[in-house]
Amino acid sequence: MSISEHAVVVLTRDLPEQKLRSGDVGAVVHVYADGKAFEVEFVTGSGHTLAVETLEPKDIRTLGEGEILHIRSVAAA
Repeated sequence: MSISEHAVVVLTRDLPEQKLRSGDVGAVVHVYADGKAFEVEFVTGSGHTLAVETLEPKDIRTLGEGEILHIRSVAAA
């Protein structure tokens, strides 16, 4: 899997302590060691950063061709 900085990615597991769920969409802000880990920022619709997490390749995936984004509410951070 080749994911670069600024790529839009999908979380593949829940991170309840960060209020993130599998399927949430984030943006890669840094790639570590040729893709061994990724710093991913997750933001609300208004642009407020909800979380910035260091994730392994197994924790994220790229968006699929036939997928559509979905909105859900989160408590204010």
